[in-house]
Amino acid sequence: MKTQRQHAEVLDDLDLAILRILRENARQTYTEIGRQLSLAHSTVYDRVKRMEADGIITKYKVVIDPKRAGINVLTAIVTIFTDPKESESVARKLSEHKQVLEAFTSLSEELLIIAKIVAKDQEELHSFLAECVAPMRGVLRIRTSIITRKYKEEMFSF
Repeated sequence: MKTQRQHAEVLDDLDLAILRILRENARQTYTEIGRQLSLAHSTVYDRVKRMEADGIITKYKVVIDPKRAGINVLTAIVTIFTDPKESESVARKLSEHKQVLEAFTSLSEELLIIAKIVAKDQEELHSFLAECVAPMRGVLRIRTSIITRKYKEEMFSF
């Protein structure tokens, strides 16, 4: 059975260049990427397939601008203070909801869960927090920050 190798051992400068190009536009063909890097499309294909198999490339997705699509959406960053014994369970349960776009645990002075949550309006956000999040075993308190303007949103960059 093939195991995932350490990223430092797997990625060379060429892999990183391919990833940068894919990050900007994952719909480019292997031939187009090869042309940009002066490589044969088969070389690009082989490297992309290896990075997929090694779990480095995990997904290709469409990024939608809700405003341009005519979708009204409210985004909130929610900090959930938890009982340390229950934080993993809360994070997993929280991640099952479609309204939760991202969920992270963080160790600061307390163990926290930080989640990016979307709703159509404040009422829907309130209902989700009151009916789904607050009743979860281990949730001690919730702090909500509604996003009023987005200046930058990027995926990992290198």
